[in-house]
Amino acid sequence: MTEAELARIRVLPVVVIDDPGHAEPLAHALTEGGVPCAEITLRTPEALAALAAVAGRDGFVVGAGTVRSRDQAARAADAGARFLVSPGFDRRISEYAAQRGAPLIPGVATASELMAAAAAGHATVKFFPAALLGGPAAVSALSGPFPDIRFVPSGGIALANAAEYDLGPVLTVSTSWIAPRDVIAAGRFDEIADRARRFRAVLSR
Repeated sequence: MTEAELARIRVLPVVVIDDPGHAEPLAHALTEGGVPCAEITLRTPEALAALAAVAGRDGFVVGAGTVRSRDQAARAADAGARFLVSPGFDRRISEYAAQRGAPLIPGVATASELMAAAAAGHATVKFFPAALLGGPAAVSALSGPFPDIRFVPSGGIALANAAEYDLGPVLTVSTSWIAPRDVIAAGRFDEIADRARRFRAVLSR
């Protein structure tokens, strides 16, 4: 169900949170902006606490990003993450996620990595870093031999080029443009809600 929800929302804000107290107002702002979801990256000591703070919020889909180990995957799932995102494909994380029943979106950058992820049972992958790897053209090219795979392009995607990624093979568009770390830290949540509205508006589906 989680992937269906992400597909419906069409946008996945990637966020870095330094203060767990910002998690709830951030979730509110994103929801107000029509983007009721977030990938909270495990890049700060407070990330898991922030995730736990909004894991039970009705109608809000929250997951953990930058998951680089089995232990991180376990702690994120324990904190209430609805999904996990890793920057690359790691079989240990994949096997744990399958055992736990936690949807995992592994990162891939090549066809070989995509084949490994698909062989492990993943039908959705994070294409990262998207802009450096060829952007929308690369997504379209990779989708040719992998018509059964859905992509979550991430890296270098902002308002100016978001519409270019509004492609059939794309499950949702991942971006840090909506809620930059400094904007969250400054508590500018009205600005985040506005950014969410503007970003969502450029995606037609």
